[in-house]
Amino acid sequence: MEMRRAGKSGLELSRLGLGTMTWGRDTDTHEAADQCRAYIEAGGNFFDTASTYGDGDSERVIGGLIGTLFQRSDVSIATKAGITFPDGNRTINNSRQALIAELDKSLSRLETDYVDIWQIHCWDPFNPLEDSLSALDYAYSSGKARYVGLSNFSGWQSARAITIQESNSAKAPIVSHQIEYSLLNRTAEDEILPCADETGIGILAWAPLGRGVLTGKYRNGIPSDSRAAAPHFVKHVEPYLNGDSSRIVEAVSIAAQGLGFSPLEVALAWVRDTPGITSAIVGARTGAQLRGILKSEEVTLPQIVRDALDEVSAY
Repeated sequence: MEMRRAGKSGLELSRLGLGTMTWGRDTDTHEAADQCRAYIEAGGNFFDTASTYGDGDSERVIGGLIGTLFQRSDVSIATKAGITFPDGNRTINNSRQALIAELDKSLSRLETDYVDIWQIHCWDPFNPLEDSLSALDYAYSSGKARYVGLSNFSGWQSARAITIQESNSAKAPIVSHQIEYSLLNRTAEDEILPCADETGIGILAWAPLGRGVLTGKYRNGIPSDSRAAAPHFVKHVEPYLNGDSSRIVEAVSIAAQGLGFSPLEVALAWVRDTPGITSAIVGARTGAQLRGILKSEEVTLPQIVRDALDEVSAY
């Protein structure tokens, strides 16, 4: 699998990252191990998780695989902090104290001394940004994080954070920004991709398959084993089950049929090969499903097809 640098940093990540949001909850340890084997065999090296995934179970599963299916030094692990669910209520707290406490918990669950990328999960409007960034500085200088990044910030928010960190060589440089990006959601092109290009950071694209909708699985209804049928996932999928999305999905399906590929392969290749994308993060329910996704490594879209998909998905 092709390796790409995260912006102007020295960090090299495989151009497909393995998302583990479902590990420990919808994906049990056995299936997670099967996915891990398939991904490693395909040449992947980038595991993405967060302290909130499965209430920490995703990190625990990854930690249990270290030394069994792969050596720690052979992979890059990224995690995030800043979101918690006390009493079931989503809470954002990017204070230095809260972030560092979450980092220590993540390292314990992952059974490792460091993470390769530690990210602030989202913007906190009620906490001073400088206070949040000081937690990144601590993680970086202490060696608990080899690199640091952002996640789900807007264009101006990320530009402000990056600029603050660039103002002093003693501060931790931000090397990546993890955002949603797909043919069904191209809003990152407005400010975030230009910001990344101007500041020299890498983009880690989550939900490159439009939360599964671009695979075409919902063209004739909602399969019983799909995320849209799961109570805890349906709210994530529903925004893309509309007429505009259906039109784009049909265009992807037609392109795929003409090229002899699957809609999944076409949609993923479009994101993966967009200029500025370091890695497209994919998730799967089973090892077999992931092996199908990994076949996209063999796919390169002709420019005329990219242009047509650009046009049909413009917003």
